[in-house]
Amino acid sequence: MVPAVVLGFSIALIVFSVLMILLVLLHKGKGGGLSDMFGGGAMSAGGGSAVAERNLDRITIIVGLGWFACIVVLGLLLKYKG
Repeated sequence: MVPAVVLGFSIALIVFSVLMILLVLLHKGKGGGLSDMFGGGAMSAGGGSAVAERNLDRITIIVGLGWFACIVVLGLLLKYKG
């Protein structure tokens, strides 16, 4: 049973890692970053941009917490495997 759980959390960790990379790249930095490629920089003067950025921040935090939880659970499972 433990190997199936470890495999499940490993797959979840990979998914969370890819999501984290994408979400961090979508954030607006000093130069705009990847979000400018999709029109995020053109809308920076509008009021909707701040709401979108706040929602992106919230989603990134939630995915980051899931990523952290997967790492902790995998570490505990592998430590107490035997």
